[in-house]
Amino acid sequence: MPTSLRLFRIAAIAEAFSWAGLLIGMYVKYIAETSEIGVKIFGPIHGALFVFYVMAVFAAARQLGWRTPTIVLGLACAVPPFTSLWFERRELRRARTTTTTTATTPAAERTPTA
Repeated sequence: MPTSLRLFRIAAIAEAFSWAGLLIGMYVKYIAETSEIGVKIFGPIHGALFVFYVMAVFAAARQLGWRTPTIVLGLACAVPPFTSLWFERRELRRARTTTTTTATTPAAERTPTA
């Protein structure tokens, strides 16, 4: 697995967990109206992991040759909660399929990618 894809997976999973923490913190702050500590803790953590996720999308896109619509989808998946996990699974499946196809196809039959 390419290093950028591994970092992308870590970023996507971490970003989703930070979303969960932030949502719980927002519930406690706005619905239960008991404390702001969850938002104070998870707000900055989520912000940093969001930026890390965006950078990881660009790094993976560059190394794996993602097209513009895939990059835009990856960036858009950072906004709704937990969709970074769906996108991560989607791209991991595609990367594995591409690797399997490349490994089982004789070199003479492969078409070069631009």
